[in-house]
Amino acid sequence: MQFPEYLRPLLAAECAAEAHAAGAEAEDLEQSVWLRWLERVHAEGPPPRPGAWLRATVRAEARSIGHRTSREVTYDPAAAEPAGGPEHSAERRFLDGERGRVVRGAVARLPGRCPRVLAALLSPRDLTYQEIAGELGISQGSLGPLRSRCLGCLRRMLLAEVGIPELGGRVR
Repeated sequence: MQFPEYLRPLLAAECAAEAHAAGAEAEDLEQSVWLRWLERVHAEGPPPRPGAWLRATVRAEARSIGHRTSREVTYDPAAAEPAGGPEHSAERRFLDGERGRVVRGAVARLPGRCPRVLAALLSPRDLTYQEIAGELGISQGSLGPLRSRCLGCLRRMLLAEVGIPELGGRVR
């Protein structure tokens, strides 16, 4: 059974009167009462005196919301940050590690010489172009264009796998 239309004005008036004192929005209070109505009708059927039930339920829901909001504590992200800032949090370290794993996996699947070229460029030894060219056995002048092609291929591969959100949340 749906909420009776003839009770809607009474519900709106009661909620508007009680919401401010409870620290809630009248619409939120109305939704809570509608939910209680559905629970009541499903379990026991409609109340014998719907108007009286509605008034009592609005007041009970307002008190409940008031109690909850008085105990709730506003989340302060600054207080939750670990020492050293958010860049040192466990979540950030995990996400950085996950990103590194995805990139290394994609680099390994690249075609041709690209895995060796990008591995040398990403090496923790911080090699110069001359050292990389010597390791790979190619001329230093061809390393730049080869690196560019390999990064383009990696970019396309990662874009196809994970997608990169644009402004507005769309994935290109």
